[in-house]
Amino acid sequence: MKTADFFNTHPVFSLNQAEKFLGPTGGRSATLERLKYHLKAGRLKPVTRGVYAVVPPGIPLEEFQADPFLAAAAVRSDGIFSHHSALELLGVAHSVWQQYTLYTKRRRRPLRLDGAEIHFLDFPDPMRREPCVKMGTRRVEYRGKLLQVTGPERTLVEGFRGLKRVGGLSELVESAGGFSVLDLDLLQEILHCYDTANLWAAAGWFLERFRESFHVSQGILDLLTLHVPRAPQYLDRNRRGGVWLKRWNLFVPKTVMGEPDEHQH
Repeated sequence: MKTADFFNTHPVFSLNQAEKFLGPTGGRSATLERLKYHLKAGRLKPVTRGVYAVVPPGIPLEEFQADPFLAAAAVRSDGIFSHHSALELLGVAHSVWQQYTLYTKRRRRPLRLDGAEIHFLDFPDPMRREPCVKMGTRRVEYRGKLLQVTGPERTLVEGFRGLKRVGGLSELVESAGGFSVLDLDLLQEILHCYDTANLWAAAGWFLERFRESFHVSQGILDLLTLHVPRAPQYLDRNRRGGVWLKRWNLFVPKTVMGEPDEHQH
């Protein structure tokens, strides 16, 4: 493949990818020499060890920032984007955030890119076993690449489980309320994988809150109530007070108790 064609189709790439497409005969050393030439010419910018970003023509090197999603995928090709990153890739994130997260089998230290932080996470323990590992994941197209991401149902559950990684409770509720559809059977399968009472209750409260949007039947809500915690729980563990909802045995902050906005669905 010609270098220009490779750069056009791989805006961020790993050394392994470059070797595969650019140096099948010369091997890694020849590929490195080729890349060094373009680094010196300002056509490439190093992202981290063994990962490079293509600098678009006309943009000064010092002003260029690699796309965090593409950079993360180049660093860990097995990665599955999660939490707020998933909300962004699924097209419902309410706010822009400079923290990016993805699950990977090979963890590494966070990667910092001009103000953005990429965190490489271990898979949650309950989701390491089959059939839970890839349950509720999908591929989405992003800038010509297919990226792995947790789907709406898993993103919702894992958002309640790790609110700090999703931008907080209000951000999660406003964003997830914008999903066009939720697979309620899949949602229950994911909840069974986690088997945590407060997640069942949080999901139940959310579905009740957006009952019309997601066509939630009374039967579904009744099923979820069978798993609620025996002792009252705080939906946001970092915030005390709020309104106690007897049905879900949850204390919910008043700020997220309103009815869904008309613009959400």
